Amino acid sequence: MKKKCNNLHYRIGPRVLRARINNRRSGRIGDGHVCPAPARRSLTMTHFFGAARSLSDLKNFAANSRKILRFLGSFRGMLLAGLFLCGIFSAYGQQGTVLRLSPDTAVEMTIKNNLNLQSAKLGLDVKKRKSEFVWNQFIPSASATGTLSRDNWASTSQGINFSALPNIVPYSITLPQWHINGSFSATLDFSFALVEGIKSYRLDYEAGLISLEKAKLQIEQAVRKMYNQILLLEANVALLNDSYNNTVRQASIAEANFRAGLAPRLTWLQAQVAAENMKPSVYDLENNLKSLKGNFALLLGLSYDTPFELEQISFSIFEIPMELSELISRASTEKPDILELQANIMTLQSQKKALSLQQYTPFLRLGWSLTSLFNPMLDPFKDSLFNGDNWNKGGNFSLTLGMTFNNFFSFTKEGQQRKDMEANLQIQSIRLAQMVRETELEVFTKLASLEKIRTSAEAQKNAVNLAEQSYRLTEEAYRGGLQDFQAVQSASLALDQAKLQLLSVNFNYLNDLIDLEYSTGVPFGTLSSFGTGSSAGTSGSTNASGNIGSVK
Repeated sequence: MKKKCNNLHYRIGPRVLRARINNRRSGRIGDGHVCPAPARRSLTMTHFFGAARSLSDLKNFAANSRKILRFLGSFRGMLLAGLFLCGIFSAYGQQGTVLRLSPDTAVEMTIKNNLNLQSAKLGLDVKKRKSEFVWNQFIPSASATGTLSRDNWASTSQGINFSALPNIVPYSITLPQWHINGSFSATLDFSFALVEGIKSYRLDYEAGLISLEKAKLQIEQAVRKMYNQILLLEANVALLNDSYNNTVRQASIAEANFRAGLAPRLTWLQAQVAAENMKPSVYDLENNLKSLKGNFALLLGLSYDTPFELEQISFSIFEIPMELSELISRASTEKPDILELQANIMTLQSQKKALSLQQYTPFLRLGWSLTSLFNPMLDPFKDSLFNGDNWNKGGNFSLTLGMTFNNFFSFTKEGQQRKDMEANLQIQSIRLAQMVRETELEVFTKLASLEKIRTSAEAQKNAVNLAEQSYRLTEEAYRGGLQDFQAVQSASLALDQAKLQLLSVNFNYLNDLIDLEYSTGVPFGTLSSFGTGSSAGTSGSTNASGNIGSVK
């Protein structure tokens, strides 16, 4: 049975609320309403917004609810759109950030992030600390000890009571089982070998400096050569892509000639096969370039997938403005490997001298000690420890001069140690002489290679120009149907080989210059500054000659 309510203080479910609003709009009922079952305990709107007082309140509440829902819907849409755009811009920003590198920048990044150099610097810090604090050998070794001991069995002391004279009355006393004693000592050993040892530590630190500088130069050499290798490979990729595009264009020409009746279908098929056969080569070379760039990024301390561009290097092949004798003389004294070996030999010589002084000269030992023993007749737990009369004091100052005679015989352990050091020193001296000869031969070989490249570079450039003219004329004849596809393909292959040969010549010239700069000990860029320079061009771009940079 439906029952009307005199007030609206009851729970209204969402379904009932929507039905009443719709009925109110259609005018099917008046102000009356149907009360829901009182036992209903579902979650209602009044839990959130309070109880409705009248139907007009319900109408206003419904209108406001629709506005709120529309606002929330529009706000959610704008929020989602904003998040989507932010994601797009963020991804674009990450993909669009390309690191531009020059040879000097790449070297700086590698030296800064190289883990081997960081380990070498830590080792050099150890040598530096030893060199700075080697004077601590003249600080006396001091030690202090205190001992509390207890006898396992009690002991007695026998004596005569002189107060009973002339009668002789012996007596015995049980001594305490606990005893306390303390001591302090300081010693200092001196020999002439310590003075030479100070020099040895200093030379060892200087040799570490040279080794660290050598490691930096070798890293710079490797980075610059890999930089040039990437430029060569990028130029090679660009050259191969150009060749592929030419092959595709030739296939289009063959199709047009076939359509016009100027060439058979076989020529068109041969051109299509040639274009398809070039795709694996292009993909393989691009994959090699990607791998090389990944290794280069890791060498620089970056992630393997970091995008970067290398500044183009333009140079002209020139004659080395130094005489052969001057370069060989400089390399024999300034090459980092030779400097490092010379520093190691000087360190070994100083260590050998220190060992000889240690074995053939006497040592002097200064000592001073102080001992204090609590009176054994007294109990340290019953008698006063702070009474100076209860302590038996002792100590001494000693001066000891000594020498070991085993050092004079070569068959002893000390004599064999000296022989081993002498043999090691001779081995290092022979290595130095051999390294000097190898360096002279290396400089001579590099100069001969540079001269050969210099004389053949111009001829190779002329060969590229002739190959371009031959290819252009052959292609014009092929376009007119006067030459077959084999002729134009042979001309294209000859042009590609000439450009690749010129690329390799320039690449080898730059690398030989880098090796010569390292061998002669001059800073990198000293010799190549006569014909190199950096430009802001995109890495891997080639000119008509197909070289790295521009050949003048």
